[in-house]
Amino acid sequence: MREAALARRSWPEVTDAAPGDDELRDLLEAAGRVADHASLAPWRVIAVRGDARARVGRALAAAAGAEGAAAEKLAAKPLRAPLLLAIVACTRPHPKVPEWEQDAAAAGVAHLLSLLLDEAGWGVMWRTGPLTRHPLVADAHHLAPGEHLLGWLYVGGRPERVRPERRVGPDVAQRFSSLA
Repeated sequence: MREAALARRSWPEVTDAAPGDDELRDLLEAAGRVADHASLAPWRVIAVRGDARARVGRALAAAAGAEGAAAEKLAAKPLRAPLLLAIVACTRPHPKVPEWEQDAAAAGVAHLLSLLLDEAGWGVMWRTGPLTRHPLVADAHHLAPGEHLLGWLYVGGRPERVRPERRVGPDVAQRFSSLA
């Protein structure tokens, strides 16, 4: 797992190849094993393919109130990859598990899924933005009450070029402390 984490890169450009639903379910079986207080499984993943990507793009443009060229540019963003995996947090009231902890479990699934996809040879990039939780964008994903988007994993084939450079990681010594 350490090697997968160290090797992970974001792929801002991908080809038209994408994993099928069977492969995704297999990877989600592993990703769904993240820490999850009370075993709530407060997440789900929506595969957004084909014309559904254009519908999401139109929802983004409408949510932004964009017009003309700005609307076209925003609407084209989901078309950058053949597959978007919408990461949905499915929170509900619980006496011991606050909403933020349920969001953290869903984010854990997304991160682990991105590692697993990368390890399986797919190009992946996690994208978010200010419109992620807009009601029009939620409607485009058919979200239920208590569900909200955390973002999308853009997934596709890796282009035949050099892997993107890994930016320098944080100075761990500056981000780690120990209490005795």
